[in-house]
Amino acid sequence: MPPLITPADRIFVAGHRGMAGSAICCALQRAGYTNLLTASRAELDLDDGPAVQRWFAEHQPSVVVLAAAKVGGIHANATYPADFLLENLKIQTNVIETAWRSGVRRLLFLGRWSPRMLGLRSPRSRA
Repeated sequence: MPPLITPADRIFVAGHRGMAGSAICCALQRAGYTNLLTASRAELDLDDGPAVQRWFAEHQPSVVVLAAAKVGGIHANATYPADFLLENLKIQTNVIETAWRSGVRRLLFLGRWSPRMLGLRSPRSRA
């Protein structure tokens, strides 16, 4: 079986400054992957679909690691549940669709969803 990624791949790590994304960048660099693509929020707003499309067209990643998300905490999620959910759905949709339409060969999506974001109680808290 051929490797999933190679050192020649242009690997875009979306969310490279976050906890998961920065760890992935470090692990890739330690493993000898040097063709890493990153973009700060100031450089690329992942909420903006046309901006994401332009960035992909310019940088042409062959592999995408989607570790980007709006994060807060228990209080922030409880106070603004729809904001977190909607912004993360926009980020995910923009990056995943653009990766697909751009012919990206591999996509790793680190998705998360918390029932607390919508004010739902977990099954364990019902006991």
